[in-house]
Order: sequence, then C-alpha cells, then structure tokens
Amino acid sequence: MITVETAAPVPPSRSRLRALRRGNLIVGAIIILSLVGVAILSLFWTPVPPAKMQIIHKLQPPFGFGLLGTDQLGHDVLSMLMAGCWNSLSISVSAVAIGGTIGTVTGIAAAAQRGLFESLVMRACDVIFALPPILSAMILGAFLGTGRFTAIIAIAVFMIPVFARVALGSALQAWSRDYVMAARALGNTRLSITLRHVLPNIISGIIVQATIQLGLAILTEAGLAFLGLSVPPPAPTWGRMLADAQTYFQVAPWLALLPGLAIALSVLGFNLLGDGLRDLLDPREGRRW
Repeated sequence: MITVETAAPVPPSRSRLRALRRGNLIVGAIIILSLVGVAILSLFWTPVPPAKMQIIHKLQPPFGFGLLGTDQLGHDVLSMLMAGCWNSLSISVSAVAIGGTIGTVTGIAAAAQRGLFESLVMRACDVIFALPPILSAMILGAFLGTGRFTAIIAIAVFMIPVFARVALGSALQAWSRDYVMAARALGNTRLSITLRHVLPNIISGIIVQATIQLGLAILTEAGLAFLGLSVPPPAPTWGRMLADAQTYFQVAPWLALLPGLAIALSVLGFNLLGDGLRDLLDPREGRRW
C-alpha cells in the first residue's frame, strides 16, 4: 500500500499572524513612502512658503484660511508640516545611518577579535547608554552650537551602542556556525570570513533594527527640537511646532495636535515596517509562531 506524505497544515492562528505581519509591512511601507513623498515634495513646492508670516490671518482654524489653518504668526500650518517632515526625516535617517554604520562595524569587529577588545566595546556601550541623547545634544550644543549637525551627532552617538550590541550578538552566533569553522579550517583570515560569511548572514537583522530605530530617532529629534537643540528658526520642525503651540493650546489646539499626529504617524509607520521586515527577512522568526 502506497502512502503519500503531506505537509502538516498551518494552524489558523499562525497563518492569521503571518497575514497580520504582512499587513503590517504593507501599511508601514505605505505610511513611510507617503511621508518620504511629502518630504521630497516640500523641497520644490508648498502651498505657502513655510517662513512667510501673515499676521492678519494668525490663529485661523483649519479650512478657515488654508487647509490646516495658521499659527500665532500667520504661518501656514500645512506648509510647515510638509517642511518639518523633510527636516525630521533627513536628520533621523542621517543619524541612524551614521550610528548604524559605526555600531555595526564595531560589533562585528568585536566578535571577530573577542577578548579584551570585546570587553572594551561592551563597557563603552554601557557608558554611552548612560548619556541620553538630550543630554548629549546639550553638551555638544555648548561646544558646537545648536543646529542640524548637533542633532544628527547627538542621535547618532546614542544609536552606536544599540547597533554594536545587535551586531555583536548576531556575529557571535554566526562565528559558531559550521560554515565559518570550515572557512577557518581552510585558512581564511578573520577579515575575509567576516566580509564573506558573517556580515551577509547578519545584515537582515541590522536592516530590521535600523527601521525600528528610525522611529525612535524621529521621537528623539522632536524632543531636541522642542528644547531648541535642533534646526534653528525659521526652518520648521515638528518638535518646535509643538513647543510653540503649548501657549495657545486652549485657543488653537490644532497647532499641537497636527504635529503630534505627524510624529505619531511616522513612528507607527516605522514600527509597522520593522515588524513586517522582521518576518520577511528572517523566516525563522515566522516559524517560531
């Protein structure tokens, strides 16, 4: 009697979870692509120049003057949100790119060298974690002055230990694999093994971590802008729009709600995108469910 083996059916709960994660990826990608499109569009066009003041039309509600109203100086809120989108995204992406690159290189180097160098890297990460980005920006601002560069460096410094620890943990696992041991037995150098075998096998986790860290970078940049440590006026940022709106919250609540919603939407988009990418780039993560 001939028997035919069939694959075990996927439990409904697991299939629903995987579908949900694919939905997270799609929704997150739509949100982020929309924000990127708005940011790029703001470089070429906004309904009104963001720095243009129209005092006679100040504190107009949404649809009263302009689509989203005006602030206390008559600036068009929609134009400021669009320009602020570019400032927030450009600072956050730059900071994560710098911090992620330095942290990843440091982490895989520590995994390759082990010993004293690994211990020094971990202790340095602990020291950096003890200094939040707000404090780092204040210290840097005292020497460099406030501005875009200060905000990028402050956020990037905070990102370095995050990526260093992720890269170190993933690289240590890769170094214990059979294919790496075989490469070492063949006489390949540590640098060659790192570039040809270790890095390609951990890069998906780094990409996922970078996506999630972008949401945190958006929040951090907003906090720095709220304290006046990011891009100086008249360039608009979501954080400074929140800071300026707190005095007028009772008479013009939209001035705080709109940039707050923009920040929340961008963070949500990056978190959804990161969750979806985790399942897409790491099939083992999906099999755990």
